[in-house]
Amino acid sequence: MTVSTAIRPAPDEYLSYFDRYIALVPESEAISALEHQAEIMFALLRGMDEAQGALRYAPGKWSIKQVLGHLADAERVFAYRALRFGRGDTAPLAGFDENDYAAMGQFDQQSLGDLVDQLDVVRKSTIALLRGFDAEAWTRRGEANGHAVSVRALAFIIAGHGYHHTGILKERYLNAGAVGAPRP
Repeated sequence: MTVSTAIRPAPDEYLSYFDRYIALVPESEAISALEHQAEIMFALLRGMDEAQGALRYAPGKWSIKQVLGHLADAERVFAYRALRFGRGDTAPLAGFDENDYAAMGQFDQQSLGDLVDQLDVVRKSTIALLRGFDAEAWTRRGEANGHAVSVRALAFIIAGHGYHHTGILKERYLNAGAVGAPRP
């Protein structure tokens, strides 16, 4: 890996929709961003018990287990895109519907511990993949869901997406207002 090319992407390397995620990443280098974000996320997740996995911050919202399944699914999709584009594959890739994936994932039937472990393995795999990219791979671009995106933008999107959902878990789920949460 060449740190000089695994840096924060320029705005023309991704769809502006993803600014909201990339802006959450305080690190300037992709691998350290993913590693630091994982430390924060797994410190929170490993402190939860099984009952918390069923919490929803409002009726009709995803459970914590569904959020974890979504994080793993989305990271897999983004990492797959990075693999394809990093290897020079120029075939356009389709988008995915996160709500359909969450509905089909049956995450509420899985244990919280298994979902945390699965997400941990996915993150380690993502980091291992990205560590193998050379300078040219980091700057390659491809088309996903009808929009151009670079490999380094995908790495920052993954980290920012993790920061985004970790924040939501802290703010909306792990408080007395969450549906099913114990009240003080």
